[in-house]
Order: sequence, then structure tokens, then C-alpha cells
Amino acid sequence: MTQFDQKVNQVFPGKVVRKDLVRKVKVGANIPVYVLEYLLGKYCATDEEMAIQAGLLIVNDIISKNVINPDEANKAKAWVKEQGEYTFIDKVKVRLVASEDKYWAELINFNDNYIHIPNHFIRTYERLLEGGVWSEVNLQYMYDEEQRGRKSPFWISDLKPIQLASFDFEEYQSGREKFTTGEWIDFLITSTGLEPEQFAERQKLLLLIRLIPMVETNFNLVELGPRGTGKSFVYREISPFSILVSGGKTTVANLFYNMASRKVGLVGLWDVVAFDEVGGMDLHEKDVVDILKDYMESGSFSRGREEITANASMCFLGNVNQPIDVLTKTSHLFQPLPEKMTDPALIDRFHYYLPGWELPKMSKELFTNRYGFVVDYLAEAFRETRRSNFTEKMDFYFSLGDHLNARDAKAVRKTVSGLVKLIHPDGQVTKDEMRTYLQIALEGRRRVKEQLKKCFHLSIHTPAFLLSIMKPGRNCS
Repeated sequence: MTQFDQKVNQVFPGKVVRKDLVRKVKVGANIPVYVLEYLLGKYCATDEEMAIQAGLLIVNDIISKNVINPDEANKAKAWVKEQGEYTFIDKVKVRLVASEDKYWAELINFNDNYIHIPNHFIRTYERLLEGGVWSEVNLQYMYDEEQRGRKSPFWISDLKPIQLASFDFEEYQSGREKFTTGEWIDFLITSTGLEPEQFAERQKLLLLIRLIPMVETNFNLVELGPRGTGKSFVYREISPFSILVSGGKTTVANLFYNMASRKVGLVGLWDVVAFDEVGGMDLHEKDVVDILKDYMESGSFSRGREEITANASMCFLGNVNQPIDVLTKTSHLFQPLPEKMTDPALIDRFHYYLPGWELPKMSKELFTNRYGFVVDYLAEAFRETRRSNFTEKMDFYFSLGDHLNARDAKAVRKTVSGLVKLIHPDGQVTKDEMRTYLQIALEGRRRVKEQLKKCFHLSIHTPAFLLSIMKPGRNCS
């Protein structure tokens, strides 16, 4: 064990796990990383090798008995029937069938979408209705001949979402104080499963910018780049509070508000809504782009008489299918977006354009064997930081020049705030560190403005996003 691994185990005992264990267990397990690390965190969060090996045996036993693949669904149903009840770890979704006036649950790997579920679970865990929740589920087999309507023998008797039982943010902040800024950045990157030594300092900051939507409310991020660079990984695997929507049709009812059921959509139920393969999004429903523009600007939208506010950040991830130097000569960097999204008013609402082509394609050398946070612990820390507002922190050292309009300034401030929340959760940041964060924040917003101008040949004034436009502000002392 390295000296750094010893340090993280001493500072955060029971809250870190060796990341190579995740890959060992992940093989053949049809569940997200945060679910695996929830189990590893319960049984393998130690630096003693014998205890780790014993914990691995328990985790593997739980996975073999309680996690099933879809092709094992019939066998799993037989287990429930023969034993009367059985516990699974599966993704649970719930929908209302209006014609029956009844909620039905679906277990994805169990491959049954007509499972009885008590209403109190739905009231307690609203995410069951939108996207679903990975949970420990106890199923009972009870066939009722007198049951009205659709008959199903499967009943959920208990449901426990995979999430941390408690979280102490002050402990997280005080633990951060024991690390240098460089050590903490490496620790965060290791916690996502990557090896920080394989990345340059600039690439490390770009990797952290992928995490800003998890700590900053209503942050609008676009990342376009080559395939295989891990664009969607953090949104799918790292947090139970984010949802990855892969291409397909996007409706107002699904994303924002269902007028029939009077239920808020994904933006009201998740901290992050990320769209993968954004080029394949179907945005032909009449109002979806207009409402998306309103939401990305103000964090609110109108449906009927309702003015609805939500905090979900929006991420748009897509593939660039030709070399960047060719694309910049022949077209523009928003070319992969679907036609409906090439609306200048929509594009101007992106706070940051992350250059995915600067990050390497995922290979085994990029994955770490070191200790990092158990990701559900990290997800809780990120969620807690969303309560803070660090958009004014930069004013202790710098002020933005007059060349930036209000939308530009908002984008830069939110990017800086996100980096400070990630790297300095207590808000204590030096002038040199702030300069680094401000420079990369300006760059990401500048890319939006320059490509917008190139795309539409509009006479949009592109600010001189250089540090020289910043005027020294008051010192924090």
C-alpha cells in the first residue's frame, strides 16, 4: 500500500475502497458501479488484505444469489414461487395504469412489469416513477384467486434503495483540510476509477468539469468528442442522483411536466439529466426546445397555469466523427448536435463546452488500483455541496471585465463555483488557484461564443476572454 493510500484510509476510514476490486467484481455483474461500491463499502472498506478478501467472498456471494441477468428471469421467478419469498438487487420502476387505477412495479432483470407495490413506497421514493431506482427488493409469491382486474402473484413486501444511510458533511470538509490541493484533485479522480498519474494537469481539470453538474445546480454542460473517451461514464455509474438518457425521443411530459398526471418530469426528480448520443435525440415535439431554452436560462418553466422551478443540471454528450482539425476548417464544433438544437438562443445557454477530444480513449492503463471514495459517499458529498453558492468567491481576487455580457458572466461564475465546490468544499481557495479555475472557465465559455458566431455567421461580439480583461479586485484579506 502506498503512503497516499495509507493516508486516505486514516483520514476517511470505512469510506474508501480499492478501485481494482470494483473491476474484479464488475465482470459479469449487470449492475452499476455505485451499486457494487455500496456492497464493497459495507464489506471491503479496510486496508487489511485478509479482511478485503473475506469481504470479497461475501460480496460475490450476494451478487451470485441476489443479482440476476435477464436471461435468468424464469429461474428467478421459480425461486420466489418455491421459497415463498426472495430478495433481489434490481432496478425498480413504477408506472400508473390509469385504466386500472393502480400502480404497477417493474423489475428490469427480473423481467416482469406487473408486480404489486404498496403505495407508501411510491410516496417515499418518487424516483421510482421516473427512471427507476436500484434497490434491495423482497418479493413474495401470493396468488389471489379473488383478486380483481389483472392478476399477478408477485408482491413487493420490502424495498430499500441503494444509498448511504447517513452523511456528515463537516467530517468531509475537515478531511479535505488534511490534503493539499493536488492530492485532493488526484483523490477525486481516483474515486471515479481513473489513475491520475496518466493525465496532465489540464486534463485533470477537464475530468473534474464533468463532475460540476453534480455539485452546481442548473449547470448546462455540452461535451462533444471522439467515441470511447468516457463521456457518459460518470453520469451512468458514479451517482444514484443522476440519470443518463440515451438518444431516442424526448417529450415535454417526460422531461418537464405531465399535464395529465400533474407530475414533474426528470428535471424535478434528478440532480443531473444527461443526454447521451445527443445527435440521435428526437426533439420534434412542438414545445420541447422552447421549454428547454426557458429552463436552461432560469431553472424554471411554465406549463398551463403552473410556473415550475427545478434544480437539475443538463448535460449534452455527443460524438465527433471526424478529426477536429478537419471539422474546424470545414464546419463548426456544434455540428454533431441535432438540427432542432442548432438554435442560437439554445446554444448561448450552454455554460461550458468541454473539448472531449483533449481526453484519451479509455484503456486499461487509465484505470487505477488505488483507493478512492466509495462512490455513494462521494455522491452524498456532491449533493450536499449543491446547497452552497460559491459564485461570488472569485470576487475576492478578480472582477470580470465589461466585455462579458450577463449570460457570459453567469456561465463563468457557475463554472468557477463548481470547481471550488469540488476542490475546496470549505470555500477556502488561494488567488493562484482561483486564477487557474477562472482561466479554464473563461475558455469553456469562449468556445461556446466563438463557435456560435462561426456557426451562424452572426455579428455577435465575441469577448476577448483573456485574463487581461479582468481587473484586480479586492483582496480577501
